[in-house]
Amino acid sequence: MKTITLPASRVQSADVTKKERWLGYLLGPCGTLLFNAVLATYLNVFYTDVLKLTSVWGGLFLMAFPIISKVIDAITNVVMGQIIEHTRTKEGKARPWLLLSAFLVPITGILLFAVPRASTIVQVIWVAVSYNLYYSIAGTIYNMSHGLMVPLSTRDTTARGGLSVFTNIASVMVSGIVVALIFPMVIMPKLGVDQSKWLLVMGILAVLALPLTMLEYFYTKERITEEIGDSETAHPIREQLGVIFRDKYWLLLFAYYLIYNLGVYFKNASLVYYCNYVLGSYNDGITQMMVSVIGGVPMGIGIFAVWPLAKKFGKRNVTLVGFILYAVGGAICLINPRSMVIVLIGQFIKNMGGLPCAYVFAALMADILDHIEWKCGFRCDGLSSSINSIIVTVIAGLTSGVMNLCLAKAGYIAPEFVEATGETIGFVQNAATQNVFTFFFLGGEIITAVLLVAVLAFLNVEKVIGKEQEEIKARREADR
Repeated sequence: MKTITLPASRVQSADVTKKERWLGYLLGPCGTLLFNAVLATYLNVFYTDVLKLTSVWGGLFLMAFPIISKVIDAITNVVMGQIIEHTRTKEGKARPWLLLSAFLVPITGILLFAVPRASTIVQVIWVAVSYNLYYSIAGTIYNMSHGLMVPLSTRDTTARGGLSVFTNIASVMVSGIVVALIFPMVIMPKLGVDQSKWLLVMGILAVLALPLTMLEYFYTKERITEEIGDSETAHPIREQLGVIFRDKYWLLLFAYYLIYNLGVYFKNASLVYYCNYVLGSYNDGITQMMVSVIGGVPMGIGIFAVWPLAKKFGKRNVTLVGFILYAVGGAICLINPRSMVIVLIGQFIKNMGGLPCAYVFAALMADILDHIEWKCGFRCDGLSSSINSIIVTVIAGLTSGVMNLCLAKAGYIAPEFVEATGETIGFVQNAATQNVFTFFFLGGEIITAVLLVAVLAFLNVEKVIGKEQEEIKARREADR
């Protein structure tokens, strides 16, 4: 295969550098991760409230199209995983695709909100096509290449854990500030259901991803890919599947991602609706901010606390205990889901429990990928990334579709724009609709947290990874 000449990484050190941590793993990912966080919270609101698609085909469109789209997305994830495995460049196998995504994400991101004011059928087609251009192509390329940056960065587990913390700070903290504070307090009350304003704001966020993703490309380095070099051959997908599906640690990781994302995506899809119609009033500028910011304060504290705890007690152990707190916090919220005080207390405790998952779990995934290499003699990075991405994408479509169908059947009433006053009016929802929001926002994560405790009890790869990495290193030296 002909070697592709790409812009060189600014990182040349054999060890992880400060610039790498701060620019490649903290600042660089902020653009696309921020845009994705905004989409996760508000894109469905755009479809139901701005475009008013809830009742199209008796509610079937907003139920079926996300699920069908995610099936397409799942297929592109498999294809992209194999493309990454077969990519050979001096800049690595994942980073070249990170560079391409820097341009694709803003272009397709803008198309999501540039829906023409036309007939329902034209809007439905535009929504379906733009959604798949973003999620099945641009988003898949970015998410899979970005997701491999920590596992391919270094074999130093301490340094890798630090990078895991930095890259998740970008997701949790920066995205949280904008989505949880600025959007509900400042942006959403001004946007209302005015599509032109939505397009302007979302377009700015999409374009911001370009320079920041370029920064991520230039300040990351695939040391493990360089270490393996040309000796690595791309093994058939059937052989790789046989390896990972016979490994207990990988299967537990698979179960973890499936269960965890089910709860998270139901919560994200219902956040705005729960705050607007159960806990507070429509776009009141304070309820969603209070839930997200006060409940999310532990994420700031966790920057300084979670990694020392993980090093002392183990990544698996602190994550397991965290999910016990996760379930307790959610149960407290359910005592009275309409009480701001009780919900904030519960959210604070729940997010304390979510700290290890948010900041260190990517390092545990990297340990499992090293374990696979030790076990079979080759790596399954691309396939593992594609399967994990499939889980996320299918769950995202499934949760959106199920919730939208429940809204249509429960009788959800979309807000209306009053031209005479220039205001958007939100309506009081019936009890059935409010119960849908409450269950998806609070109940789902309690169930998934209990299941995750059971899964993590068996995920003890940290006990063997040190010895296995030494054996991998010895094999590499013997082959030279």
